Amino acid sequence: MATSAAYAPPAAAQDDVILTDPRITESSGLAASRQHDNVYWTHNDSDDGPYLYAVDGETGETLATLTLRGIGEPRDVEAVSLGPGNELYVGDIGDNMGGSWSYVWVYRLPEPKQLRDATIDAVQYEVQYEDGPRDAEALMVHPKTGRVYIVSKKKDGGAALYAGPEELSTGSMNVFRRVAPINLWVTDGAFSPDGSRMALRSYVGGRMYRFEDGRPEEDGRLDVPLQSQGESMTYTADGSAIVFGSEGKGSDLVWREAEGGGSSAGSEGSGSGSGASGDGSGDSGDGDRDPVTSVLMVGAGIGVVLLLRRLLVRRPRRD
Repeated sequence: MATSAAYAPPAAAQDDVILTDPRITESSGLAASRQHDNVYWTHNDSDDGPYLYAVDGETGETLATLTLRGIGEPRDVEAVSLGPGNELYVGDIGDNMGGSWSYVWVYRLPEPKQLRDATIDAVQYEVQYEDGPRDAEALMVHPKTGRVYIVSKKKDGGAALYAGPEELSTGSMNVFRRVAPINLWVTDGAFSPDGSRMALRSYVGGRMYRFEDGRPEEDGRLDVPLQSQGESMTYTADGSAIVFGSEGKGSDLVWREAEGGGSSAGSEGSGSGSGASGDGSGDSGDGDRDPVTSVLMVGAGIGVVLLLRRLLVRRPRRD
């Protein structure tokens, strides 16, 4: 339902941060911790291993590395989300071969109460889509129901939101059902802490949705910051801001204030936050335009913006 003009969130008080760990070269997913203030979980895309990294939102430094035990060799890890009970869900759901894999994997593990390097047992689930293989980069766990959702990537051929079973099973194939079409080349997404909104991003734009009774209703355009390869997003645990991440060595985290998502305090919601509404009728390269064309159009400006950002950003340090 279209409402007002497109929402352009003001810059948040939090400074942009550069990830300093040389091992993090393809940061593809992002999830805000609820147990550890201003800590974000991320991971590499592929050719890395079964690892999660806890990064400091103030300094960009890695605070802990988790090694997942009890799973197979990851193929194309694209997303991470925090679910009820402080459970981390990792989406090994990418398929750059054009949907050639008959099934993909989702891993689940507890978020540790203490941040230190550790090896943690994870549960592995096999996942299929009811309408055949898909390439996907967005996995989200609803903060109230705990249901896992995946959004396929390409709008050509039918990008869509898919819902998993009420509970994932290790003893059988988990079939994800098509819920609604999505007019966006989706690279990540997240639910607000109260579960009432769903935010999706592409490389150069994004959309907001109201989320009720397991279905999305488009509610405007999300202004996404200019990044070299915008791959990830999450919301702060209190729902006050949205954090955008990018791929590449020395990738950046960019904060924007957010409206209307609600706090996760007092609930077992995810570390996701909120969004805001807009008209949904305009396009900033996010919905209707070929994403490759959009990236080429802004490519020249990106290099200048990133150079200035790295020169100007001040990484706050703890005393």
